[in-house]
Amino acid sequence: MPRRSKPVEPVIIEELAITGAGAQGKAIAKRDGMVVFVTGAVPGDVVDARVTKKKSNFMEAIATRIVSPSPDRIAPFCKHFGVCGGCKWQDLSYPKQLEYKQQQVIDNLERLGGLELPPVTPILPSPTTTHYRNKLEFTFSNKRWFTTDEINMQGEHTDRNALGFHIPQRFDRVLDIGECHLQPEPSNSIRNFVRAHARQHGLSFYDVREHQGFLRTLLIRTTTTGECMVLLAVGHEDEEARARLLDAIVEAFPKLTSVLWTVNPKRNDTIYDLDIHVHHGRDHIVEELPDGPGGRPLTFRIGPKTFFQTNPQQTIAMYRLTRDLAGLTGAENVYDLYCGAGSITLYLAAVAKHVAGVELVPESVADARVNADLNDITNVSFTSGDMKKVMDASFVAQHGRPDVVVTDPPRAGMDEPVTRHLLELAPERIVYVSCNPATQARDLAILNERYRIDHVQPVDMFPHTYHVENVVRLIKR
Repeated sequence: MPRRSKPVEPVIIEELAITGAGAQGKAIAKRDGMVVFVTGAVPGDVVDARVTKKKSNFMEAIATRIVSPSPDRIAPFCKHFGVCGGCKWQDLSYPKQLEYKQQQVIDNLERLGGLELPPVTPILPSPTTTHYRNKLEFTFSNKRWFTTDEINMQGEHTDRNALGFHIPQRFDRVLDIGECHLQPEPSNSIRNFVRAHARQHGLSFYDVREHQGFLRTLLIRTTTTGECMVLLAVGHEDEEARARLLDAIVEAFPKLTSVLWTVNPKRNDTIYDLDIHVHHGRDHIVEELPDGPGGRPLTFRIGPKTFFQTNPQQTIAMYRLTRDLAGLTGAENVYDLYCGAGSITLYLAAVAKHVAGVELVPESVADARVNADLNDITNVSFTSGDMKKVMDASFVAQHGRPDVVVTDPPRAGMDEPVTRHLLELAPERIVYVSCNPATQARDLAILNERYRIDHVQPVDMFPHTYHVENVVRLIKR
């Protein structure tokens, strides 16, 4: 018989003083010359922490006891906090969240980018800190994640189905969400209704490991105008079960604007390459933002695949800021890179000679063209394709050299060839909108060859998370 190894005793660090906030929402402490990244603590706490990883120059740990709470610690408002992982900073006061986000921007630009900054403008706080999102996607799973309290409850857990969010770092486990404070109603009511219907009719929830099961994902989109879209993705077609569920949703929520469905036989949950079918209402919803032509609102058609900023109130503030920083007089040619469905493009068009939007995703470009027509805006154009190839000599000849470039890339930032091409185009001003200050710092370090930074404005789009947007204006040297 082989010998069984003795279980390793957990290493506990007692009375660890938390001094700051680090990447991915983890708190920072130091002990014996090593940096300790702590989950479950906020700056100012003194905690006991169990070490989960130890390297030569840092450790990771989980707070097991709050010895002395920080003066900035507050009670989280969501019953799923600490397990869900979606709002990691609910236990940190909002003013302190803003303070650490601002410092995150400065640290990334100065330390990672090696950039010289002007005084950084105070971060724009979100007008609302709950129910601010206009889009959420929930996952069906037959591998429900049970909390410690649920495990300790007596009796066998017979219902292992869940409709909610993935547990961080556990792709095959989903936390069943009873309430979520991220999206306004009817989001919670729809999700809970769908779960109840599925249980009542014995519909199978998806098993991601076995790649089988009927119900896969539930997408809910809302607008400030009161419209709402529901998209149900199923793993295989069962017309009777699908129609019965969708009919029940329409009957329970008769004011829904759009009820859609799709069959997803793939091993991932993306919908961009799937056919979307209309069960009820329109194939899109409509959002309105202020500051359109002649003072009218801008109207945007949003389909199930459309990218649109998820915090509409902060979107307005950020777009106004972007337009102001662009410094347009009506005489400029503008390029809007990574333009998506054209929301920034149309905001800029009112004060520009012409705006050329460029976007990789063809469906987004189709939406952008529709949005331009909806708003009777004619001084814009949209091109779909790989930006490294699209912006060639013929593109510049057609649209003119840009006086101003606005760029709003995804989290990965701009491809280096695109960044270097901007140096060749040499517009007078570049306004760089980023959802990831780390990749923004990398790109700005390249542009630093010919540009100086004259304005930095952090924007909080996602309260209670460590994510932060940042808007930078560059002026040609």
